[in-house]
Amino acid sequence: MLALSGCSTHAHRLESVRDDYYTGHVEKASKTIDELIVKEKQEADALKLDRAIVELTTGNPEKAEQTLREVRDRLDYLEQKDAREQILAMVKDDQSIAWSGDDYEKVLIRTFLAISNLMNGGEDATAYALQAGEKQNEIIARIEQDRRAENSQLDFKRVALGPYIHAAMLEERHTDYDDIERSRLKVVSWETEFRDGKLDLERARHGRHSEPGHGVLYFFCMVGRGPTKVEASEVPTQAAMLVVDRILSEVLKQELTPTVAPVKVPIVLPGQSLISNVSVHVDDEELGTTATITDVSQFAVQQSEANFPNVLARAVVRRTLKKAAMYAIKDNVGAESAPGADLALTLAGIAWEATENADTRGWGLLPDQIQVLRIELPVGEHALELNPVIGGATSGTPKTLTVQIEDGRNTYLLGTIPDTEFVGEVLTSSQ
Repeated sequence: MLALSGCSTHAHRLESVRDDYYTGHVEKASKTIDELIVKEKQEADALKLDRAIVELTTGNPEKAEQTLREVRDRLDYLEQKDAREQILAMVKDDQSIAWSGDDYEKVLIRTFLAISNLMNGGEDATAYALQAGEKQNEIIARIEQDRRAENSQLDFKRVALGPYIHAAMLEERHTDYDDIERSRLKVVSWETEFRDGKLDLERARHGRHSEPGHGVLYFFCMVGRGPTKVEASEVPTQAAMLVVDRILSEVLKQELTPTVAPVKVPIVLPGQSLISNVSVHVDDEELGTTATITDVSQFAVQQSEANFPNVLARAVVRRTLKKAAMYAIKDNVGAESAPGADLALTLAGIAWEATENADTRGWGLLPDQIQVLRIELPVGEHALELNPVIGGATSGTPKTLTVQIEDGRNTYLLGTIPDTEFVGEVLTSSQ
């Protein structure tokens, strides 16, 4: 048992992948991900999400969309609970359960499906954007139901990128401006600090996409190193103990005093961004900088905290049942009259607890923020220069490319800057 304990968690296995990807060694990161998918079957779905990010970064949005859709469908199926897995999780730890993703990951899968599809024709981007909102409504309704029983408040961010993409797609049709306004209102209310939200809303209210002879360029940028899931030792909170009592009353016919000792649990830590935004020059003229439309780290942390009492409660129940099992064995073998047996069983119980690891499986290559800039441009080909900005000054190596703008149409770009340099390709929807 002691040999099984230690640092064998998904978070530790993913460290080299994150380091390679964020420092531009994308091919090496991709190779490691594929090897881990074969080797670590229980982590395969989480690793496939990271592979989707690599596919998107390296210019294969069609493959990224296919991978994301596969994981989305599997996680939806795995929301059903398996009784055998639940029992095994109480004997060992939550890594015994098939990974079904955290709530924030389920919303972001649909968000990245919309982004991937935008870069690959955009036929289904609107549907994916709406799915992201529907999934979040479903999650909020479930958590609010739990919180009513505990008499506590629910407060976390919503992802504004879904309605933002929905509005952008509808604007290109030059119709449905009532729907466009509703989506723009969601963006303004969900991401109150988004710089361009009110300007977008005003444009929607006037029913305008662009001036005649012009089109629109949307530049999306995945900025910074995203949130990470790590193992921590936590003392049970009052909210968690309420859930513990509920679980124990369901699985036991007798009363059992739950443990209040620290237990191992997964927590989500926010990421960081070294750059503040990206400056966009078109035909040698600076036309603006990107602004944050979705703070991925903040969303992930807040959504994870909303579920944390349940996660902590499961760990407490597991520890309580293990201790109860050891006491029952001691009683049955008469360990009280045999000091040697008592000591041996006590050590066995400690070893049993030592084999526990927090379930740190999760999406490891998310960005810290998703930023966007909308620019209206004359029809034709334009030369672009994208410059990372730190504290108002450009930094790193600029990215140059050309884009084709069509009359009354949208063109989409997607770049990735984990630190101060672009990684992989800058995708263009017109390619």
